[in-house]
Amino acid sequence: MERIYILAILLFSCILACFVSSDIYAQPNLDRISISERSDGKGFVIRNHLTATPDSFKITQPAADLIQFIIYSSELTSDNFIEPSLPSSIRNIEYHKNDTGFGYDIFFDENEYFRASAYHDRNALDILIGLERSTKEVVDRNIDSSDFIYWYDYNQDSLAYDFRFSSDDDAFIQMRNNNGFNVIVLDPGHGGHDPGAINRSLGIREKDIALAVALKVGEYINQYMPDVEVVYTRKDDRFVELARRGKIASEANGDLFISIHANSARNTQAHGAEIYFLGLARTAAALEVMKRENSVIDLENGGGPMQLSEEELLIYELANAGNLAISERIAMMMEDQFRNRAQRRSRGVKQAGFMVLWNLPMPALLVELGFITNPNEARYMASEYGQTILASAIFRAIRDFKQEYDRSLRQTSNRVSND
Repeated sequence: MERIYILAILLFSCILACFVSSDIYAQPNLDRISISERSDGKGFVIRNHLTATPDSFKITQPAADLIQFIIYSSELTSDNFIEPSLPSSIRNIEYHKNDTGFGYDIFFDENEYFRASAYHDRNALDILIGLERSTKEVVDRNIDSSDFIYWYDYNQDSLAYDFRFSSDDDAFIQMRNNNGFNVIVLDPGHGGHDPGAINRSLGIREKDIALAVALKVGEYINQYMPDVEVVYTRKDDRFVELARRGKIASEANGDLFISIHANSARNTQAHGAEIYFLGLARTAAALEVMKRENSVIDLENGGGPMQLSEEELLIYELANAGNLAISERIAMMMEDQFRNRAQRRSRGVKQAGFMVLWNLPMPALLVELGFITNPNEARYMASEYGQTILASAIFRAIRDFKQEYDRSLRQTSNRVSND
């Protein structure tokens, strides 16, 4: 009887161990997030409701109005995830799922400052985030601007040419009289006494971001497309008039003109890339971007503001259908790179009457990399990491179009030869 009793205890222990083990090693799922006010009224507690213990977690505060949190677990799921109701002090929460786990950005309302800490709940599997009210001075002292969580990794190993095409990929329609596609003109927006948009609290200027990204794009082209010539409208911090930028492109016999900028908005939550080609602005937002970029003319020899009329833009669209079609094609490729490869939010491909694109005898785009008025995105664009990703996305679109264009030239040449 005693032996049976001992065996029963051992069996029960094994079963219990299996249950414990399965709980420890079970695939973690984040069911929901809840936010409640602290009992002392000095802040909030954010509870991450988990079904199993994750590998690890991290919390950081790269800006006074932003706290970032990530749960590291390659197997973490968020099936049927329930978002929390936000208290008045929290403006927004943006969620991110990547290969390493799940995380989010917490944005606070203006003049709301918190210090954050993250820790395990002793009585559950949950991870808690404590938000304690603080002052701007205290928060600013604790900010580590280099400790920014980049939600997406970007592998540059495949930047070089890849000539694999699907058998059903149609040849690109010829609209440039069989000219080559061998001169790319890169136009870093603004410069010199024209800083462009500014994030004054962070000391980040549009002209610096535009130049840094343009130079990186040029470096990629030189490295991976040595048969393509790169022409810059500026390579340093100088002011170049809009008309002069177009003249540089025309004198170089450019095959593609890309003007690089950073956006701004009153809404500091606005974020994402926008890609424009010349045409009639179809939305009020596009019209506002056009007005801001065209306002550079105010700085040129004391000239007043200038806008292209609807009639001028319609005439241009009719007279330059080929270049506009190619511009739209490359813009769509670039949007795909921003959205699917660089994992950046794309706000779409649009048209507007930008003076810098006016009268260019070639396909031309204006790229708004992101919003400098969004602290999170401004830091991203100003970082070496962010500039590398953004430049790579632009480069890949150029590369992919040239592959497609050159292939269509070969197919056209073969058809002529066979005829």
